[in-house]
Amino acid sequence: MSLNRIFDIAGSAMSAQSMRLNTTASNIANADTASSSTDEVYRARKPVFASIQQSVMKTGFNTAFTDMPESQGVEVKGIVESDAPLDMRYQPDHPMANDDGYVMYPNVNVVEEMTDMLSASRSFQTNVDVMDAAKTMMQRILTLGQ
Repeated sequence: MSLNRIFDIAGSAMSAQSMRLNTTASNIANADTASSSTDEVYRARKPVFASIQQSVMKTGFNTAFTDMPESQGVEVKGIVESDAPLDMRYQPDHPMANDDGYVMYPNVNVVEEMTDMLSASRSFQTNVDVMDAAKTMMQRILTLGQ
């Protein structure tokens, strides 16, 4: 694996973590959004990541002495909505209450979302550190010839 590939892999991971941060921020922003029907209520969203390893699928796991890269990074396959049950609260005086007096709230757990946000932020920072270490190694390689 060349050092140039590290920038591609870390960059794709940073992009994926950025998507994770955006969906987490959207979930937190809509955590208290009330609705009168189950069709209109916001549902928690999560990105689905997958590693890009096309060469492993073609050549098997014996790629140590070939030019084929082991991994090409991370990609976001899509964003899925949570199947967790919605939060139904009995609030008959609420303007969004349905005929039975219930108001629907999203299935967003704010504590879980904050934990997810911290994890994504740390993962992003780790990839920044990886890119910085690779840059330092490349600069030192250039000074070997002097």
